[in-house]
Amino acid sequence: MSQQSARRCRGELGTSDALGLALLAPAMIGLAVVIVFLGRGVDSRATVQSAAESAAQAAAQERTPDRATAAARAVGAAMLVDAATCASPSVDVDTSLFGPGGQVAVTVTCTVSGDGLELIDPVIDGPTSATAFAVVDTFRATRDAP
Repeated sequence: MSQQSARRCRGELGTSDALGLALLAPAMIGLAVVIVFLGRGVDSRATVQSAAESAAQAAAQERTPDRATAAARAVGAAMLVDAATCASPSVDVDTSLFGPGGQVAVTVTCTVSGDGLELIDPVIDGPTSATAFAVVDTFRATRDAP
């Protein structure tokens, strides 16, 4: 192989490498953004489940349905502060079975945010929600504590 043909082959390989990189770079960036969006979805589901469980436990520690509702909403709101993971959060508390030996149910709902992911224009299926139940202690008094 002559020196001139070896140089020409190296030049052609360099051009094809640059062309391949130019074609693959946008696809790789798009793939990275999709992975970020999927990660947000997983993080959102985990956050919602954790917030629901913590809020239900906080509610079960209270002595009245009103205080249980307030405690659950406070804990839920404190855990759902990341707007990228959980946009438009809501905490619903069911105290219809509240009382000694009863239970409290807390449903936390939010939507995965698409902010910063306009490049792929993600389709957001809808809100993510989780419901958790906690048992109220059998020996807990239902009257207001002093």
